[in-house]
Amino acid sequence: MTRFTVETERQTHAVDVTDRVEEAVPAAADGTATVFVQHTTAGVTVNEAESNLLDDVEAFLEGSVDDHGWDHDRLDGNADSHLRALLVGPSVTIPVTDGRLDLGTWQSVLLVECDGPRSRTVSVAVDGDG
Repeated sequence: MTRFTVETERQTHAVDVTDRVEEAVPAAADGTATVFVQHTTAGVTVNEAESNLLDDVEAFLEGSVDDHGWDHDRLDGNADSHLRALLVGPSVTIPVTDGRLDLGTWQSVLLVECDGPRSRTVSVAVDGDG
């Protein structure tokens, strides 16, 4: 298992971490890589990392959940961040072939921050041969 840290810059921030995930995959690995974010207000997904789409992802998440009015807000005021992270999910599993992520042409691994700016820990576990 490999871990790395990502510094996010905004409350809602989609960050391309594909290169960092690929660096965590052993050179001869064949199998799967599970990418997991160890936080309840951030998520991981696979999608295109084109800058306008990243902006759209952020706007979509911000518009999908009201900022206020949730029961959890009485505790620490960030229920909206938890709910946005639920939409993304905490992990993805990606095939690995010859030590490379077997992603499609336009696919990238994205960390999606929902309660930033923060420092986030991402774990990569590779299962299989290699």
